[in-house]
Amino acid sequence: MNISRTFLAAPAVGIAALLLTGAPAMASGSDAGSVMGELTPVPLNDAPGSGDAMIEVEGTTLSFTLAYDGLLAEAPHAAHIHYGEDTMNQCPTADADEDGSGTINTSEGAPFYGDIVVSLTTEGDTSPDSGLAVDRFGVGDDVSYSRGDVEVTAEVAEDILSGESVVVVHGVDHDGSGAYDGDTESDLDPSLPTEATDPALCGVVQASQMTDVPAGGVDTGQAAVGGADLALVGGGAAALVAGGALLVARRRTATDS
Repeated sequence: MNISRTFLAAPAVGIAALLLTGAPAMASGSDAGSVMGELTPVPLNDAPGSGDAMIEVEGTTLSFTLAYDGLLAEAPHAAHIHYGEDTMNQCPTADADEDGSGTINTSEGAPFYGDIVVSLTTEGDTSPDSGLAVDRFGVGDDVSYSRGDVEVTAEVAEDILSGESVVVVHGVDHDGSGAYDGDTESDLDPSLPTEATDPALCGVVQASQMTDVPAGGVDTGQAAVGGADLALVGGGAAALVAGGALLVARRRTATDS
């Protein structure tokens, strides 16, 4: 079984520099702030990629920027924010491989990072119901996109601001065939190969501070994939999107060097 989708990446746009440093979250109250995290390969799955995630929360509205590279080209990569009160709230270790297969599937990772609380889709629904909406996630080996005005419950917003939520990007080409295939079925959807849903990149998102925001912020717009015409929202979330553009630019600079 092979799964692939065409990905048209728009060129990155220049946005004024925004300094990102680990510090207490910028907030106008206890229900507002920002978190960010570096995404690294899940042990044993050894996906040859890396990424970053930034999330701004204002009340029950969040905005996010997600960027990653090095994953399977021309293939969809589902991405989510995970959280669980009774989980470890961290990325899986090699000990997660309970069945001894030598890789970690989603169910084995869940005790570490919890259930889906937000699906980081490029458009449309962002609830856990869209966890496998492969037509609405980033596609390819060099992806960046942002969204604003994502509504969540007060509980989910609080969980994200707690600094214990985990962003996971899925999709691993274990056998190096260049496609999601193989005889092992996904533990989430038996119609898919496990490669399509196994966790590839993971990172805990924690408090951050952003400064030197361009005066006046940026205008409201629509979500876009590829680094141009990013989802633009007002207030603190505008700073998040500008920061996301810088984040993407820095990642590309590091990759090119």
